[in-house]
Amino acid sequence: MDLSQWIETNGSMFIHLSNEVWGYAELGYKEFESAKTLEDALEEAGFQLERGVANIPTAFVASYGNADRPVIGILGEFDALPGLSQDCVPYKKPLASGAPGHGCGHNLLGVAGLAACMAVKQAMDMGEMKGTIKYFGCPAEEGGGGKAFMANAGVFDDVDICLTWHPDMFNGTLYANFLANYRVSFKFHGKTAHAAADPFNGRSALDAVELMNVGVNYLREHMIPDARIHYVIINGGGIAPNVVPAEAESLYSVRAPRTDQLDALFERVKNIAKGAALMTGTELDIVVHSGMSNMLHNETINEVLQSKLIEVGAPKFNLEEHAFARELSKSIPADSLETSAYVYGLDSKAVAALKGIVLYENILPPFKSEIVLPGSTDVGDVSWVVPTGQIFTTCWALGSPGHSWQIVAQGSMGIGQRGMLYAGKVMALSAMEFMQNDKVREQAKTEFKQKRAAANYISPIPPGTKPPLNI
Repeated sequence: MDLSQWIETNGSMFIHLSNEVWGYAELGYKEFESAKTLEDALEEAGFQLERGVANIPTAFVASYGNADRPVIGILGEFDALPGLSQDCVPYKKPLASGAPGHGCGHNLLGVAGLAACMAVKQAMDMGEMKGTIKYFGCPAEEGGGGKAFMANAGVFDDVDICLTWHPDMFNGTLYANFLANYRVSFKFHGKTAHAAADPFNGRSALDAVELMNVGVNYLREHMIPDARIHYVIINGGGIAPNVVPAEAESLYSVRAPRTDQLDALFERVKNIAKGAALMTGTELDIVVHSGMSNMLHNETINEVLQSKLIEVGAPKFNLEEHAFARELSKSIPADSLETSAYVYGLDSKAVAALKGIVLYENILPPFKSEIVLPGSTDVGDVSWVVPTGQIFTTCWALGSPGHSWQIVAQGSMGIGQRGMLYAGKVMALSAMEFMQNDKVREQAKTEFKQKRAAANYISPIPPGTKPPLNI
């Protein structure tokens, strides 16, 4: 059976589903309509649904099989980002001011995995292979660590091979790494007072937040170059400047290439927070909301994925899509691509060769190096539990900034949709390969066991921490 052709023939159904999720644009752990849309589609197609897994209302597993083994899993995401509402036009035009939008393309991400699973089911029904295909509906990738909590709950334990993808500005296989990450709140508790008449009896929680932020900014000189720390103040202590703020809170993301480096850096950040509390006479609560590990790559899986990218062939965009991308590119900084090209293994010569091109229609060669991407993903924790591989496909114009309105605009039209269907085809063919080819499947599992044994994986989520459903 031609799985690629089946996905192409049914492309309008998958485009409709992705547009539905794009329209809902729900934040992490609140993706009730988005999850239901995908659940209903999979159930109608004959999959068995397990909803609310890992005590997360929007997490689910859809399974279909004609044999207990092998089990191939495909990951799906569907959460949006705050403040990125945008119409499907190549200039900034929010649909609703301040509302969320799919600024990372997760409406596409979730549906491509669904398409792959449905295609594999068709081949199973025709007797072409034996096994079980599982779609994992994974909420709250954007800082919420949904997959990490699912991994802790054992959701992926029975899977032989796991596949996933992400929208991007290029087509290729992921060889670079991601940063391990903590998402954590620092809550300071002080004492209110009249800021003019009685300030000496007050203890400012806002002062503590500000002193902590200053201390962390001084820390940046003394941490490894690949580490990252960023924060927002989510409670500034009120709106009255003549009242000493008794409560204030900041939300931090602390990142490093490995979990051991992350833990060491996090201890230093916590000590700065404790120092800020000591200086201001305030009390401090530290609340870890989520944690994500770095990736454990699997060369065997990546080689299969790369071969299927080539077999299917990168999509070609039409004149209307090129015109949309050219107009959109007017809002993208001229050096945007050049500043991020290193993560794809592109040197200045390769970037110069892309001058005048707005949509990438080729496939990058494998880029095997120690490059660490300046971002995080909870796919990392899945990769420490089950052999995992990931691709990326062209869904955005070259240079499109991450987490931007430009990405939202491309997520509900041809550019993003072509990349989505391409990803679905590649994952479907790869899943079929791992089901049919015992040798390559066992090779991937052996590689995983060897790499896993050489490292000491410990989930970055502190024991007893529950998914931050109300963050």
